[in-house]
Amino acid sequence: MKKIIILSIQLVLMLVFVNDMHAQNTPSQVIYTCPMHPEVKMVKPGNCPKCGMTLVKKTVDKPKPKTIIKKRAETKKAVAKPSEKKVNEMHEMHEKKDTSDKMEMAEKKDTADKKDMEMHQHDQMDMQHSQADTMEPAGEKLIMTGGRTVRYDLYVSDTMVHFSGKHRHALAVNGSIPAPPLVFTEGDTAEIYLHNQLKTSTSIHWHGVILPNEQDGVPFLTTSVIPGGTTHLYKFKIVQNGTYWYHSHTGLQQQVGTYGALVFKSREDSAIHGGGHDMKEMSHAYTAELPLVLSDWTDEHPHQVQRRLRSANDWYAIKKGSVQAYAEAIAKGHFATKLSNEWKRMNAMDVSDVYYEKFLSNGKPEAEAPQFKAGDKVRLRVVNGGSSSYFWLQYAGGKMTVIANDGNDVEPVEVDRLIIGVAETYDVVVTIPENMSYEFRATPEDRTGHTSLWLGTGMKMIAPTLGRLKYFEGMKMMNGMMKMNGDMKEMPGMKMSLQKMDMNSVMYPEVGEGEMGAGYDMHAMQDTKEMDHSKMEHGKMEHGKMDSSTGLVTLNYAMLRSPVITTLPDAPVKELHFTLEGNMNRYVWSINNRTLGEWEKILIRQGEKVRIILTNNSMMRHPMHLHGHDFRVLGAQGEYAPNKNTLDIMPMETDTVEFAANKDGDWFFHCHILYHMMAGMGNVLSYQNSPPNPQLPDKAKAWKQFKRSEQMIHPSFNIGLESNGSDASFMIAGNRFELQGLWHLGLTPEKGREVEVNFGRYLGKMQWLFPYVGYDYHYAKVGDDVEKNSFGQVSNKNDRNTFVVGLQYTLPMLVIADARVDGDGKFRFQLGREDIPLTTRLRGNLMWNTDKEYAAGLRYILKKWLALSAHYDSDMGLGGGVAVIY
Repeated sequence: MKKIIILSIQLVLMLVFVNDMHAQNTPSQVIYTCPMHPEVKMVKPGNCPKCGMTLVKKTVDKPKPKTIIKKRAETKKAVAKPSEKKVNEMHEMHEKKDTSDKMEMAEKKDTADKKDMEMHQHDQMDMQHSQADTMEPAGEKLIMTGGRTVRYDLYVSDTMVHFSGKHRHALAVNGSIPAPPLVFTEGDTAEIYLHNQLKTSTSIHWHGVILPNEQDGVPFLTTSVIPGGTTHLYKFKIVQNGTYWYHSHTGLQQQVGTYGALVFKSREDSAIHGGGHDMKEMSHAYTAELPLVLSDWTDEHPHQVQRRLRSANDWYAIKKGSVQAYAEAIAKGHFATKLSNEWKRMNAMDVSDVYYEKFLSNGKPEAEAPQFKAGDKVRLRVVNGGSSSYFWLQYAGGKMTVIANDGNDVEPVEVDRLIIGVAETYDVVVTIPENMSYEFRATPEDRTGHTSLWLGTGMKMIAPTLGRLKYFEGMKMMNGMMKMNGDMKEMPGMKMSLQKMDMNSVMYPEVGEGEMGAGYDMHAMQDTKEMDHSKMEHGKMEHGKMDSSTGLVTLNYAMLRSPVITTLPDAPVKELHFTLEGNMNRYVWSINNRTLGEWEKILIRQGEKVRIILTNNSMMRHPMHLHGHDFRVLGAQGEYAPNKNTLDIMPMETDTVEFAANKDGDWFFHCHILYHMMAGMGNVLSYQNSPPNPQLPDKAKAWKQFKRSEQMIHPSFNIGLESNGSDASFMIAGNRFELQGLWHLGLTPEKGREVEVNFGRYLGKMQWLFPYVGYDYHYAKVGDDVEKNSFGQVSNKNDRNTFVVGLQYTLPMLVIADARVDGDGKFRFQLGREDIPLTTRLRGNLMWNTDKEYAAGLRYILKKWLALSAHYDSDMGLGGGVAVIY
């Protein structure tokens, strides 16, 4: 018996010894991680830098040395072959080369005396990896296991392209448009050297990336200006995974080529699970992946685009076929609709502002990925890098499975189509059914073209073509939604949010009768009950039946569900109410009737829960983007609300987002339609008591310069050269102030000569009121006859040389009423209307005033800068000729 007891004791001691030896040979460490974001690991307690949730203590095994050795081998392979072609292969960008539509690149050479450029003279992108500690601090807070330092060198240079068949100037990054995709893994430290080979400044903003404030890339707000001929280092830790992108945040540079994809690979850690929350394993089965950057291209210089929009020139409507002239209205039985539209002082209905010559997939109108075969499941990392185009996404091979949005995972959902807003990213998985070539088509919302990615080889399978929009149906809907003062009507019983009710669907020809189609009645819709999406069985998506009589399922935000609980910790709530507004006549966009230059910083505090309630009081969609943060989109999914960084807000919608205020510094919040942002739609959220930004030593001066960035001044003019003389108007316009003038020059003194110049400021949200001061010179040889105006005052137009004070007001039918008094005490009241759209290219104008002057004219637009013209003027008589338009 004693022997048995002794043997038992020896066995127990041996097992204890073996366990101790195993523990000694298996090194471990204590970290603090987030239940929602297990990729976040810290060396001490605290809050998650992504969501603000309290971190949970975990003990994990240290990575084995052989894992690091494997990464070294991969590193050597990457460094040994740094050419752009090989880098693209490593990123699985196997696109078939097509020399017929290959861009002709002419990269500008840098001068040899620029020392900072001498340090990095690479013709191609240079990607280097260097081994880092397995636990590396970032800002002495955040650490990630297994991280490396990953370096990229980006060269921004001038180039020439011919996307539309015409040679045009563009900006390329490493000789390509779009810029090369940059790939990192969670835990990596990014070192990105931006070499500016331009004569002007540039910048890069890392869209959707959580990073230190000074690395965000907005000149004068977060990051220093990068002058031409210099190099700037961006360095930050990668603390997230998903699909993101990068682009210039300097002026309008994004439009001409400075944009590219960011791919952050996830780092699996089997030692960390759940932490008490529902951490569902998601089946993201795919066999390959491919970044897809969508963009829009205009042959016009983007400054000319912005100027043309400000001057209310309708050349883009002519090119798109969306003028909605009176002749077309009569032909389609919508004359009353057109009258009602102009009675409410609105321009023609449209869903986009700019006409684009081409739409691009990875820099080509048609890109090819022939490496895929039947049965392959391809994860497309889709980035909308367009400056102002929304895209409908469709796939010829069947349904698409959406698995992520704005870099954040969502529970997989199958759809037939989805619309991707400007600056959004979606990860979708598509299947190659057979050994054929299947079209993944992106169609802009205005349906003026499309761009395609062909997956696989063989017979081409074409995606559905979206029909031309029914603009007058949209105009009829808009008339029913707008008040006379320009505000949107309240719709009792209708709560519009999360893209659940697409008001533009009345214009979609594929939408059947009775489904917000041709028979749509805005007033009848007021009694519609809001759908209860919370009670819907997830995955069936029955509300997809709203889309069309064919039963197509269209994605909306209510269908996006986070795979984990995203509820923020209890904290003081800072609530902000933002109303998105705009004036299409003058192309000024604002938040709470304030443009960017009129806002002061909005102060928030660390530790707060910031909740933003957004209401769109305009007839345009707005993709609102918050820098440096993810926000929860509240609504249909409750505690599983999805996280996003860019929110598309449709007309009439009200949406609510919230985020944990856990950063410091100043963060830009703005509409990501480039021309809306540059016309004023943005403001800045600023953390109180933030430390100094080392890149902005004079913060007050930088703030003034940043606010001036959207205060662009745009000149325009119309000069008529006709047989009876010259008749012209001109203006120099800002967001609120405007200098305007005109001249009427007869061929003889009897025909009269007049010049007026006025300067004033537009008042009110809709900018219909314009008080001004000005100067008026008028000479006409009228003989000895005494003329009196309509008020019985002696006319002085035979020799008028005086200052004036007046007030202009936009009346229904877009008629401008102008009342003024001059320095001689003479009153004048005038009514006038320019650019009456009679046909697609024919414009009319009318004028009458109490000086007993009147005029009427016609212009037929030939080109964007030239028109045939004819007019009759009570002083100058009848004449015809040409008009030059700028």
